[in-house]
Amino acid sequence: MKPKFYITTSIFYASSKPHIGNTYEGILTDAIARYKRIMGYDVIFITGTDEHGEKVQNKAKEAGKSPQEYVDEISLEVRKIDDIMNISYDKFVRTTNPHHKEIVAKIFKKLYDQGDIYKGKYEGLYCTPCESFFTEKELIDGKCPDCGREVHKTSEEAYFLNLRKYNKWLEEYIESHPDFIKPESRKNEIVSNFIKQGVEDLCISRTSFDWGVKVPFDEKHVIYVWLDALTNYITFIGYDPENKSEEFKKYWPADIHIIGKDILRFHTIYWPVILKALDLPMPKCIFGHPWILASNSDKMSKSKGNVLYADNLAHLFGTDAIRYYCLHEIPYGHDGNISYDLIIDRINSDLANTLGNLVNRTVSMTHKYFDGQVYKPNAFEEIDKELIENAKNLGNKIEEKMKDLKVADAIEEIIELARKSNKYIDETTPWILAKDETKQERLKTVLYNLLETIRISAVYLAAFLPETSDKIFKQLNTQNKDINQTKTFDGMDPGIVLNKPEILFARIDKEKFYENLNH
Repeated sequence: MKPKFYITTSIFYASSKPHIGNTYEGILTDAIARYKRIMGYDVIFITGTDEHGEKVQNKAKEAGKSPQEYVDEISLEVRKIDDIMNISYDKFVRTTNPHHKEIVAKIFKKLYDQGDIYKGKYEGLYCTPCESFFTEKELIDGKCPDCGREVHKTSEEAYFLNLRKYNKWLEEYIESHPDFIKPESRKNEIVSNFIKQGVEDLCISRTSFDWGVKVPFDEKHVIYVWLDALTNYITFIGYDPENKSEEFKKYWPADIHIIGKDILRFHTIYWPVILKALDLPMPKCIFGHPWILASNSDKMSKSKGNVLYADNLAHLFGTDAIRYYCLHEIPYGHDGNISYDLIIDRINSDLANTLGNLVNRTVSMTHKYFDGQVYKPNAFEEIDKELIENAKNLGNKIEEKMKDLKVADAIEEIIELARKSNKYIDETTPWILAKDETKQERLKTVLYNLLETIRISAVYLAAFLPETSDKIFKQLNTQNKDINQTKTFDGMDPGIVLNKPEILFARIDKEKFYENLNH
């Protein structure tokens, strides 16, 4: 029996086309999901779109479309970008799905019947873009603490989720489960800024618009977007308050929710309370990832004209180059910047000069000296030991980083091994060995060591840069991709004839790039 691993992104709010900062979440989650599959887990990876709410209704009206037509288009766009970026989701969920809506209504009724939801009157400050209510003290300079826009006073009859009832329990749960919220800095923010202050009951229905799931016993109320959105993590794996499916029993609780730090509050306060009220186990970890910012460390926004989109970037630079940039350049707990210049610098240094150069030199030399044939290594020297040990130990180093979700550090281990391999070429000088008849066995061994190091690297690279991994394996002409074949240094079978070398990543001339871009 394979161990199970259930991972989700947050679901993307279907109000406009996602920018690279939104898509980053899918790329990050995909790398973790692919890695777990490589490691032998039974993975289920869910992403999708959150499609109800006032903002969507308003956007649809502006576009002269029905809300359903509008979200159909946006959801398709999100899915298309995910596919371009090679995001290997198992289910793409949509909250307009009829079965999901049916279960959301059942969940609402269950919580109402047991006293966790009650009817009252809401008077307060509301941010339409964030679909969030705030108290005066939560505002920053009188504006929405999440997006910085204006809030407006609103008053309406509403249903509330009784958060206060669970405040003490939640505080104790977070304190006694140190891995529940990651990174540590995000956990501290949530505890000190919200939980210690005492959370207010959450308004979870609205009457001022109608695009959403109706409260089953009070149809003028629409269930507020967060109850509808958050429950996707259980409804789409078969949760029903009256009957939990086998799939649900197998996969819940989620091993990890990967979410943006801006929606951490919803996932670490409201979501645990909903689950507690439903008598369900908590997800094992909620990871609030950092943001990708424009090059001047500004948040991306259409009004500032600094938005970059993943599909456009992939068209300009290739999917794996953008995946690499997102995974390598956005550190574990800190925001990272993105721009054409920064992407080109990273492609030229790490992907073209280091990784691409290593593969191209090695495959080319094997063709030049031995017509592409792989020979059994027999003539080892002291200098080989370090490279071989580094290659055999690559998996342990990556595992160490991945278990802490330090994806940037994990991918750096592969690049570092490529750097060491390039240094090994310079030190062993195969082109000099080739000229000496008596050094042919040594040359075969040097090339074997390089090919085998590349093969082991490509096994792990499949989690991060799947297309590049495939291209490397095609050149190596081997199917030895199993994780167990990375612990021993003998996966390149003697007798194999390599396929022709192909450039993995070409160096980019910045001047020419900008000339072409502006034409």
